[in-house]
Amino acid sequence: MGTRFAILEPLAARYADWLGRSRVDDTSEEDPDQVRAMPVVLRIEKATLPPRSELLAAAASAALAVCLDDRAAPGGQWYEPVDTWVRGRIRKVARRARGAQWRAVTELPGVTVCRGGAEVRALLPGRVVEVPREVAKLQISGTELPLDEPGPPPAGVSVLWLSPAVPMTVGKAAAQVGHATMILAALLDASGAGDELAKWAEAGFPCVVRQADKSTWADLQPGEEPERAWRSRRVAAVRDAGFTEVAPGTVTVLATWP
Repeated sequence: MGTRFAILEPLAARYADWLGRSRVDDTSEEDPDQVRAMPVVLRIEKATLPPRSELLAAAASAALAVCLDDRAAPGGQWYEPVDTWVRGRIRKVARRARGAQWRAVTELPGVTVCRGGAEVRALLPGRVVEVPREVAKLQISGTELPLDEPGPPPAGVSVLWLSPAVPMTVGKAAAQVGHATMILAALLDASGAGDELAKWAEAGFPCVVRQADKSTWADLQPGEEPERAWRSRRVAAVRDAGFTEVAPGTVTVLATWP
């Protein structure tokens, strides 16, 4: 496994077991002071709202870009915080910012991704109780954008399909699509497709987000053999832990690799 991508190895190792469980892990005894998360900051200006699908695509690419940044490779300055986070529960917390708030978070360690008219900055993960002051004052709840109609996904691009049965705020959806790109990258590397992953990284992890209809969702479902679905059809699923908005064990996103 290549050094740059090895940081996602624990995620690939857990994927099939995690998706196949009948229940999610019990977190009742988790020490709140040790809970770690990746802040994902969505730029939402009052005057010009970004298209929802573009904002989510930017969030998906940004989260993975932090994980596979050269600074997160072994020996890099980001390695320890990213590695510790990936080996635990992959939590992300999306917040919105505008104006001076946005400019402030761009000075924090992380990666900004632009997609069309949308910008998102994923920050270095860390303990929630130590979140930077510039981030702590940003709002989490109430983040919403109207559904847009971006049209059919283009050929040759990874598509992240949102469940037609699971309504999510844009903040929740941003976290879920960020999980999806991480899982895709981990499975690509683990299955020997490191060259494809390297090309994806060089291109900036392009992807698109679409709302699935019931027929598309049913056709893509991995079923009871998630590893087989990945090997035969290159479909990966995000199964939510149920900390916010949705019930534990809900599949929120199905990600396809072209």
